[in-house]
Order: sequence, then C-alpha cells, then structure tokens
Amino acid sequence: MKTIDPRAVQARRTEGWIASAADVTGLVILGALTARFDWPTWIPAAAAAFSALFVGVELIVMPRLLYRTWRYNVTEKEIELQHGLWVRKRSSIPMSRIQHVDSKQGPIQKRYGLSTVTFATAAGSHRIPALSEEEADRVRKQIAEWAGVAEHEER
Repeated sequence: MKTIDPRAVQARRTEGWIASAADVTGLVILGALTARFDWPTWIPAAAAAFSALFVGVELIVMPRLLYRTWRYNVTEKEIELQHGLWVRKRSSIPMSRIQHVDSKQGPIQKRYGLSTVTFATAAGSHRIPALSEEEADRVRKQIAEWAGVAEHEER
C-alpha cells in the first residue's frame, strides 16, 4: 500500500497553528472575563493547562501519527483505504460502485502542493488526503478511467 505525501505533516502542523491561535484567543477572552466578573483564577489556569496539552499534541504528535496511519492502494478492481489512530479502519471500494471522482485543494494544501482525491459511491463519499498535485491528478484520472465516470476538479 502507498503512503500519502510527507508534506502532509507540515500541512497538518500549519492547521494546528491556526487551531492553536484560535485557542489562545479564547484564553485571552476567558482571562478578560475572569478579571471583569471576578471569577476564580483556577478557571483560566485550568483552561491554559489544557490548551498547552492540546497545542503540544496538535503540533507535535498528531501530524506525524496521521501521516503514518494513512495508506491507500488503487487497482483496476478496487480502491483500498486504511487509516485511523485508535480504531484502524480498512475499506475496499469496488471500482464498479464509484459514481463520481474529483480532486480538491484548500489554501493550506495549495501552499504545500497537495491535493485530496474524493470519490463517491451510492453508499457515501471517500477520500485520499494529502497527495502531491501530480499524484492526485494521476490517481483521479486512473480512478475515472477504471470506474468509467466523468472526472470533476475543484481547486
């Protein structure tokens, strides 16, 4: 099985920095409310301790773990997906069931040259995240050809 692009780690860390900035903003607001309404100081202190743990996990641990757990394989008959930290999920999607395929690229993925390939069946939608733009184009075209569907691209 193939892995996603290693740049996924840095992209995930960038997402973590954005989430951390929002977390710090919440702490500042909580501190101001604590001072304004004379709330107990343990409330923002506990929130700050939780936030420090959250930031450490979000920036250091999760990006590498998420990268190491994602695997995929595209063959003429099926797409195999494997991912998950605590619960390992393994899916096999037959090519004959695929109705739609496209690639998506948000601003953070664009910065790192990554794209996500998404494909839909009657039962739901699936994705292969954080592929290089070239690999995503190749995978999208290959799935569309083998599944016999029209491809769509959103960037």
